[in-house]
Amino acid sequence: MLSQVKNHHREFMEGKSLPVRESRLIEMNGVSKAYEVAAGEFLALKEVNMRVDKGEFVAVVGKSGSGKSTLINMITGIDNPTSGEVFVASTPVHTLNQEQLAIWRGKNVGIVFQFFQLLPTLTVAENVVLPMDFCNMYSPRERRERAIALLNKVGIAEQADKLPAALSGGEQQRAAIARALANDPPLLVADEPTGNLDSHTSDAVIQLFANLVKEGKTVVMVTHERDLKQYFTRTITLSDGEVVTDHGGKNG
Repeated sequence: MLSQVKNHHREFMEGKSLPVRESRLIEMNGVSKAYEVAAGEFLALKEVNMRVDKGEFVAVVGKSGSGKSTLINMITGIDNPTSGEVFVASTPVHTLNQEQLAIWRGKNVGIVFQFFQLLPTLTVAENVVLPMDFCNMYSPRERRERAIALLNKVGIAEQADKLPAALSGGEQQRAAIARALANDPPLLVADEPTGNLDSHTSDAVIQLFANLVKEGKTVVMVTHERDLKQYFTRTITLSDGEVVTDHGGKNG
């Protein structure tokens, strides 16, 4: 197993794409996450097992404090499990150090946040180019052209040379989605991407994600938008750090 892990490390550090286990993109085995709090140890996740196949649009729902964001952080490598295994596109994410995680994440996962997190001093196009620069993807001449194409894809190409502050909330979220797509990752992870938007704009953003799934992307989204479940291929409900329901797909 150790030599397998080392091979995975070497391959993605060299920029090679990794084979996906059959159609499976995400595999979580017995994942627990404990935090030290004033009252002692708090288990944010408890022995979670989860499988997500390529091309799924998965909603992760649950009350505040149920473990949704922690689950997302396990998938993206933003945080490490206390125990258990996390594989994304066959990469053992739980074994990677911070430097390896940064490289892996930049090429394999697009992350969309509730509050956009666009850099305010860069134009919208420059924000989209940034991940390409960081991961040395595409030639310098291609990057701006690709950024404009992605902004056109999300419907805001005319905003390319404006600063984020000049855009509406919905436009900023579209820019954030374009940025998440910059390096053409197989997986998009979104943490409450419509939480800061009105209902009409929320519908449009969810539809945009649904269109990306039709094009072959896999999307895992933390959301409170239960009335939009017609867009999702699957809904996973968390409660007290455990998966309590998994509708619309197989969990295992």
